[in-house]
Amino acid sequence: MFRQVEEQLYTAVISDALDELGSRDQALREFLRPISGSERIVGWARTISCVDVYHIPENPYAMEIEAVDSILPGEVVVVSTAGSLQNAPWGELLSTAAQARGARGAVIDGLVRDVRKIQSIDFAVFARGIKPVDSKGRGTIIDYNVPIDCAGVRISPGDLIVADYDGVIAVPAEVLPNLIQLALEKVRKEDGTRAELKNGAYLKDVYAKYGVL
Repeated sequence: MFRQVEEQLYTAVISDALDELGSRDQALREFLRPISGSERIVGWARTISCVDVYHIPENPYAMEIEAVDSILPGEVVVVSTAGSLQNAPWGELLSTAAQARGARGAVIDGLVRDVRKIQSIDFAVFARGIKPVDSKGRGTIIDYNVPIDCAGVRISPGDLIVADYDGVIAVPAEVLPNLIQLALEKVRKEDGTRAELKNGAYLKDVYAKYGVL
């Protein structure tokens, strides 16, 4: 299924299919951009919740280590920072560990660091921005593999994450079977529309035939 989504679908058409299914708010905020690796990620959500702190706890990385070690093959790490720009909770070492566990990429609604090193291992990361500071004494992971709000979308473990140059979409697990079928059908119609427009057909006629824009 991952290969089918990667090769035949994309976030825009998935978003349109979600609209048809009544899930109209599944696109994460516009500030998430590809930082490294492939511009396309497809995988199951492994959620992590991070919040700001203003002191150094006794074991500042304990939950972070536990969360990263829990990652399973085929998952996309999805980190919620509650909108924080105070620290960079994701970097090269976490990327290396996640990649070794079989993760297909990471989506961080905050900042990341070690970007050149992450790029050198070709690990796909989407994030809000870049900042060199460590999370120690600035942020801490409070839980993982639980529902989170990431960049304005409620995401549960096991939802399908699809990210490409247009943005990031979270597909609720319960609508996934219908979603794939609807999205593939829209791609077929778009292919027909594109071919006829290239041959000089009028948009109004093509739209009347296929019903897509």
